[in-house]
Amino acid sequence: MGQDLIFYGRRVLFLGAHPDDIEIGCGALLAQIVDKTDILCVTLSDNQKNPELKNLVEEHYQSMAVLGVPEEKAILGQFETRRFPYYRQEILEYLIQINRTYKPDLIFVHTKADIHQDHATLTEEALRAFRGTTVLGFDVIRSSYGFFPSFLVEVSESAVERKIEALKQYKTYQNRYYFDPDITRSTLIRNGAICERPFAEGFDILRVVGTFASPINNGN
Repeated sequence: MGQDLIFYGRRVLFLGAHPDDIEIGCGALLAQIVDKTDILCVTLSDNQKNPELKNLVEEHYQSMAVLGVPEEKAILGQFETRRFPYYRQEILEYLIQINRTYKPDLIFVHTKADIHQDHATLTEEALRAFRGTTVLGFDVIRSSYGFFPSFLVEVSESAVERKIEALKQYKTYQNRYYFDPDITRSTLIRNGAICERPFAEGFDILRVVGTFASPINNGN
């Protein structure tokens, strides 16, 4: 087993198109780092134009609370679901404003392999709005095609359990296959197997901005 790459961010931004996206894509990582750094979770649509989803906002806040994210750090925007391509410029300006006020060091957003129109639009505009920042892509299992994680982060079993518990808060979606705890756990086990760890959250690399520093003191 090789030595782990150590990475960090003083301010870490999680971007999702809809309630549940961030939790499905990287809930275990979020649970693992929430008390180690400053985080902000921004979901662009609250899905409230659909009368069948009237409980979704409260379920989202409950889910985030399980992961340790307070309500003031879980922002819900008002962009209309399935119409993100029509609001591309407004979404870009919304993200630019977040960049100006929050100044994240590290960003997690949907993978480029995601074929949902809202997810794809958000990722494209995030890469424009945060040009000087590392951006990693997470997978929402129901809507990606050809995703393979190239950046793997080991997570603890307790973080895995918190992710599973967070997703249980979505009573609205309790019958959807991708909320099955066995699927969540098996995905994290599979990602762990790729990197020879018990559990891992998996991402693809959309942009990495770094500085190399040698740990060796050469006396200069």
